[in-house]
Amino acid sequence: MAELEPHGQRQALRLHAFVGRSHANGPGARAVLWTQGCRRRCPGCFNPDTHPHTGGVLVAVDALAAGLAARAAANPSLEGVTLSGGEPLEQLEPLLALLRRLRRDTALSTLLFTGYTWDEMLALPHADALLTCLDVVIAGPYDPSQHLGAGLLGSANQTVYCLTSRYSTSAVAATPPAEAILMGNGEVVWSGVGS
Repeated sequence: MAELEPHGQRQALRLHAFVGRSHANGPGARAVLWTQGCRRRCPGCFNPDTHPHTGGVLVAVDALAAGLAARAAANPSLEGVTLSGGEPLEQLEPLLALLRRLRRDTALSTLLFTGYTWDEMLALPHADALLTCLDVVIAGPYDPSQHLGAGLLGSANQTVYCLTSRYSTSAVAATPPAEAILMGNGEVVWSGVGS
């Protein structure tokens, strides 16, 4: 995945990887952030390198938000930001700070993949504030016995929640299941729930 620049500020997200443009991680062209760290460690997870809480790079929320806003300004066809993992909700405070900045400073949509169930999300501190900053949530742990790999659902037990009128469940389901991304360093990365 793409190299990330470390930044030592107090409020920071530990990121595993970043892709500046993807079509297989939500509706339209999207920047994608994969967080580092996941206690759930779902059997069959297609991204087990994101499980350890060590590794990755700490990136200051201010720098990350400014970079995403600049990317959106330079690329008007960029529709949104997708947050995946690892488990983004294990970094709730910096995640919420980033989402608030994106809502305030950009017109980018926001989509969150989480292994938490909807009820577990609602029980989190600041759940109401979190949900007001998201357009779509894909919730639920990956279950390899129910593998699906379509419509942004890794497995059939996961659920799509459209929280604003920006997207419908059919728009989310129309997302391509996988793509190959040619990185700046010549590396080819496969991405999406069907990869």
